[in-house]
Amino acid sequence: MSIPVSWRQIQRNSFTDWNALLSFLELDPVDGETILLKKSNFPLNLPVRLAEKIEKGRWDDPILRQFLPRKEEEIESPLFVLDPIADGAFRKEPKLLHKYEGRALLLCTSACAMHCRYCFRRHFPYETEQKLFTGELAAIRSDRTLKEILLSGGDPLSLSNAQLKALMESLSAIEHLKRIRFHTRFPMGIPERIDGEFLELLASCPKQIIFVIHCNHLLEFDEVVFDALKEVQKLGIPILSQSVLLRGVNDSVETLVTLFEGLVSRGILPYYLHQLDPVQGATHFEVSEMEGLEMMEALAARLPGYAVPKYVREIPHRPSKVQVTSCRVSSGRE
Repeated sequence: MSIPVSWRQIQRNSFTDWNALLSFLELDPVDGETILLKKSNFPLNLPVRLAEKIEKGRWDDPILRQFLPRKEEEIESPLFVLDPIADGAFRKEPKLLHKYEGRALLLCTSACAMHCRYCFRRHFPYETEQKLFTGELAAIRSDRTLKEILLSGGDPLSLSNAQLKALMESLSAIEHLKRIRFHTRFPMGIPERIDGEFLELLASCPKQIIFVIHCNHLLEFDEVVFDALKEVQKLGIPILSQSVLLRGVNDSVETLVTLFEGLVSRGILPYYLHQLDPVQGATHFEVSEMEGLEMMEALAARLPGYAVPKYVREIPHRPSKVQVTSCRVSSGRE
């Protein structure tokens, strides 16, 4: 009889060495000399399940482009900075960000199931010494204007079920909180994370839970991923998606139509399509807002309204995400 493999064991088998990944994908290391960034403070981390979906021998595969450190990350631009959305200015406690009215974001952990090269927090100075959320929970309790807490990071599903249980019980005991929102990319690479114990934790929570997954291409999904998300939906928990518009990954109408059609067919509603946050090291992923607006117009003509996400960007110190409707208004740049 086979012994079930835990999601922690699966996570430990992720690709963290680019030589091993090149060998697995049958990519020529000689070509890699001109493509790969050999040293980075933001190391390679790619779950095997996602690596198995990458086309062998193809450097420009849309999944591979999201995770492989490339020399293009060394391109510098004064517009691409370490803290592109000014997280540091809104840090009320070491693990608590409060930007918007009525809701705050808890930085549950610095750990993720995967390292996306365009991550806007790839340079973020996480507090990693304290494992508890004592100060953060006290701040949340004292601010009765808060109705919703976002669990982010890193990825909140990097925490163990025991850690999540303790955190969610503490949040559930705060009367003025009405909702707990998960922001996660974990199921895309390790759907086994949505195990029975985690589902029981969600089911027992007295607060309304919202589940937001991060996905950029339909190739990231398979039936195992959709089945895991369906178990969350069976609990009456709505699942939304957010994606980032990325050069060479999903910067075409056909790719986005396929993604959003695939999501709504599984009961997952597209929530946001983000303009790339200008984080240092991600200049090669940028798609112009004009191109993005043209794609959104085409999407609106081909998809039902509920399948078209809001096209947004985050501008530091604005009271909300800003919907991109024109380049001048949304970014302040010509």
